[in-house]
Amino acid sequence: MTYTPSVVHGDTTPTKNALSALLQDCSIEVLPRTAAKIAQFADLLPLGRRVYIAHIEGSTIDDMVATAARLRKEGYEPMPHIPARLVPDLPTLSHWVARYKNEAGVKQALLLGGGRGQPVGSFSDSMQLVETGVFDGFERLHFAGHPEGNRDIDPDGSDRELMAALRWKQAFTERSDAAVALVTQFCFDPAPVVTWSQRLAEEGIELPVHLGVAGPTKLQTLMKFALSCGIGPSVKVLQKRARDVRKLLLPYEPTEFLEALQLALANNPQMPIAQLHFFPLGGIAASANWICDNSQ
Repeated sequence: MTYTPSVVHGDTTPTKNALSALLQDCSIEVLPRTAAKIAQFADLLPLGRRVYIAHIEGSTIDDMVATAARLRKEGYEPMPHIPARLVPDLPTLSHWVARYKNEAGVKQALLLGGGRGQPVGSFSDSMQLVETGVFDGFERLHFAGHPEGNRDIDPDGSDRELMAALRWKQAFTERSDAAVALVTQFCFDPAPVVTWSQRLAEEGIELPVHLGVAGPTKLQTLMKFALSCGIGPSVKVLQKRARDVRKLLLPYEPTEFLEALQLALANNPQMPIAQLHFFPLGGIAASANWICDNSQ
């Protein structure tokens, strides 16, 4: 599958224009409860943006569908998470997907295993979800990518199982009409992303990558999320920042990371970074305002 990156390659000097280019068409993530606090999404986000809806343990399908329907009505492209380990059975999965399509016009989804240790039912990974055929006809399907590895999937620290799953997903693109991409967890250092991109190429994985970025928030909040999400080597960037008292008191913003990413893209033009995806850990408004301020 071919892709057209939205980001800029070849500019070796980080500039306001280069940062703006990185932010073009970026997506953002919401929870139903955080979305409910937003009066009008148009006050924060350009119309037409893709908005992921995170399905965490405790979320109800009623709230998930209502959030998707609201986003659709307000002019956005809803992309709900479908976490395999939170799906009790095939009838439930079919019911969820039917409601998303019929009540909210959903035609895109992020399929993932989910953070739960033990599945509530018979599904444990995104490939099993695909094989049900329930998502046939969807225009776009995204899967999770792990630039810094995932000890839940590869406890020995290798990437054996991760790469096997990605080869399956690459093969899936050959038999599906859906646009397929990988969306990653947020990270703070482009070096692991460069290494991972090289591994993808070695394995023949050509899927476009939507790279996760942590939005502005307090450093302490970010450290908590990073550790709970299993962020790997790049968390050292945060730990170094935390040792600097001057920076410890300042809110985290992703500017330095994105400038470093721009340099990495210039030096490694083969990196398959197609878009950025924001995790609004400090609130939707904070991330949306930061994106707007740096997109001009």
